[in-house]
Amino acid sequence: MKIVLAPDKFKGSLTAPQACQAMERGIRRVWPDGELLSIPLADGGEGTVDALVTATGGRYEHVRVTGPLGKPVRAKFGILGDGQTAVIEMAQASGLWRVPHSKRNPFQTTTFGTGQLIMAAVNKGCHKLIIGIGGSATTDCGTGMAQALGARFIGPDGRTIEQPMTGGMMEQVLGVDLSGISPILKDCSITLACDVANPLLGPEGAVMVYAAQKGATAEQLDQLERGMEHMIDLLEAATGRQVRDQPGAGAAGGLGAALMALLNAISRPGIEVVLEAVSFRERIRGARLLFAGEGSVDAQTLFGKTIHGVLRVARQEHIPVVILAGSITEDVDGLYEQGVISLFSICDRPMSVSEAMSQASRLLEKAAERVARALHYGSMLCPQ
Repeated sequence: MKIVLAPDKFKGSLTAPQACQAMERGIRRVWPDGELLSIPLADGGEGTVDALVTATGGRYEHVRVTGPLGKPVRAKFGILGDGQTAVIEMAQASGLWRVPHSKRNPFQTTTFGTGQLIMAAVNKGCHKLIIGIGGSATTDCGTGMAQALGARFIGPDGRTIEQPMTGGMMEQVLGVDLSGISPILKDCSITLACDVANPLLGPEGAVMVYAAQKGATAEQLDQLERGMEHMIDLLEAATGRQVRDQPGAGAAGGLGAALMALLNAISRPGIEVVLEAVSFRERIRGARLLFAGEGSVDAQTLFGKTIHGVLRVARQEHIPVVILAGSITEDVDGLYEQGVISLFSICDRPMSVSEAMSQASRLLEKAAERVARALHYGSMLCPQ
């Protein structure tokens, strides 16, 4: 019997590959000879590199890059099993998690390191790039990233700005020179794994929706918005591409807009990108059962998250789905209409969140075993 294990991460406790391992240990006690297929997943955010490298038999590359505060950090990206596709999480280089709370200020953060990750990937021979652009600490309209690719920004003194661009520097730029952008990027296909559809500017844009979460004060928002508008005027004029109103242009503090303008990147829902990259439909075909899971299942699970994408494909392939989660809210009945046969919390007794997270591997393993035993006994009672 072919059974697919396709969880997302259990945030803060298990990566998606670790969740697959825990599920498999539990299920093997019931079906020791079953054909278990592990496909760890992600939605384009944190964990995407790990999930895709594991699912495709790829490898990791580690590089020193410039962090969001301008200091060196060690970051990783993945090269998938085909040897031609790189997967990058911008948060590895420019993520909010790298900035202490006391220093969070999008006036002072840069995407320069993200550009360095892109260059490291193409210098390894990768011509197809998947870039997850969630979790940023930045609101620099991707100008730091552009510098790392070879773009020059001209300051008020008429000279090239040498330090990595930040959100607070956007208004100072008098001109943009893109002639130095590496020519090898012209042959690259760039896909943005992006789960937000915000435009760049306005009340739904990068600044007004997200900058406060990155440390911007109410007084700084108007200045950042002016800088963002000024910068996109320059980038669109230099590239001849109008991108500011494209869905996803406002992602990662305008990084989405810069990648669209400079590299003709295409933005797609993260889970769609991931499922395609791991050949999900082809690999699950013919399975009798699929185990999905993540840390929390709630009403938002049906709107673009990993489980939603899994359910869509599994339903088309007529594969029933069981969901295992750390917590399940009361408003998830809609999942039953999408092919879920049941949902189970992995917590086997009253416990604190910290206790559940610290024991997640054991809890998930035992939950998978209990579900497998129930299904196995049910198949004995009602053989096909």
